Amino acid sequence: MSFDLSKFLTEGLISSVNNGLIPSDLATVYAGNYLVKSLITQAQVTQVSDAITAYKAAQAAADKVQQQELNRTSAPENALN
Repeated sequence: MSFDLSKFLTEGLISSVNNGLIPSDLATVYAGNYLVKSLITQAQVTQVSDAITAYKAAQAAADKVQQQELNRTSAPENALN
């Protein structure tokens, strides 16, 4: 059984961002550092970057839905004023 450090680091960064353990900006810095040290490849840095972009898009969509729900539930109160 072999251990793939580059896969472990890449998946760890992605998982950490998705679980809110580290900010996306810090994950980008880590990925860059791992690349400079030849611990991961440019393709894996791109994989981390794509995952961060997807995470941010999902968060923005969730925030929009939450705001729409908040607006919908508070709209009757505003209509009475």
